[in-house]
Amino acid sequence: MYLNFFGLREQPFGVTPDPRFLYLSAAHREAFASLYYGIEANRGFLGLIAKPGMGKTTILFHLLEKFSATARTAFVFQTQCNSREFLRFLLAELGYEGDSQDFVRLHEEFNRRLLQEARAGRRLIVVIDEAQNLDPSVLETVRLLSDFETPRAKLMHIILAGQPELADKLASPGLAQLRQRVSILHGLEPLPSWEIKNYIEHRMKIAGYEGEPVFSTEAYDAIAEFTEGIPRNVNNLCFNALSLAYALQKKVVDLDVIKEVISDLDISRLTTDVPSARAELDPIYPQSPPTRASGGGRSEILSPAEAAAYMQEVAVKLKNWQQSMERAAGSGRRNPRTRTRTDESA
Repeated sequence: MYLNFFGLREQPFGVTPDPRFLYLSAAHREAFASLYYGIEANRGFLGLIAKPGMGKTTILFHLLEKFSATARTAFVFQTQCNSREFLRFLLAELGYEGDSQDFVRLHEEFNRRLLQEARAGRRLIVVIDEAQNLDPSVLETVRLLSDFETPRAKLMHIILAGQPELADKLASPGLAQLRQRVSILHGLEPLPSWEIKNYIEHRMKIAGYEGEPVFSTEAYDAIAEFTEGIPRNVNNLCFNALSLAYALQKKVVDLDVIKEVISDLDISRLTTDVPSARAELDPIYPQSPPTRASGGGRSEILSPAEAAAYMQEVAVKLKNWQQSMERAAGSGRRNPRTRTRTDESA
């Protein structure tokens, strides 16, 4: 493992949404502030929408940490369910261990716990992650849960977090009442290229690294271009880059290391190649790019011009072969006796 090699206490580019590693870019800081003040202002329903890998789950865990001393929190991530199952998942997050399957009783148990938290002076904050997977009927159940409030304050705050498909659902006419209750709806943008360096160095520092930057300037540029500013992609690329640098015993992750990792992460080389599949059925199409022999018995892929000349040569040979076959067939038709004698002699 590369931790000792680079002087790290822990993995800087892990896959878990650890709030300690949260990097607050301008977009992430604005999203966090919107959610935080939305809860402080008793706005009820809040929404956070972003494409996969943007760090929304990490922001949500960080938010719940901020309210851990003053509120009861629940984080629901099992969203491919019906209304009864959703209530059971929610109650399980609140410590309910009963086995009741009756929807009315589950609803009553939730109300009891909600009032219990209110009497203790605590708010209930419910985060529903991957909410785009919720069926409209379950989203309607969520809306009805929010009806329990006092004339002066909300007893519960619900944060719907999910991918852009969640916005599509909320915009549908059937969920108009729910959409009207979502007072704050915020999105996340990819990290700008100039901020990739700060993001990587922030995570390295949290993991215990001290010293000069491990990644070269050219490496940062390549990372920004390949990952398109999506934090999860950056983490994946950097993890593999550090692993390769350790294998090569290189203290600096340079452009060559990044290029090799990018090549390894290129999933297109593992997908089905349509032209190659066609080549197996039709010998006119080559199964691989034309090559020529090079030193050491290896082969090199031809340049486009060389490949075009090669294919032209193949076409000429095919045409000559076809003409010779036609001449042979014509000769056989003009000399049937010769063919008969030859057949008889055979």
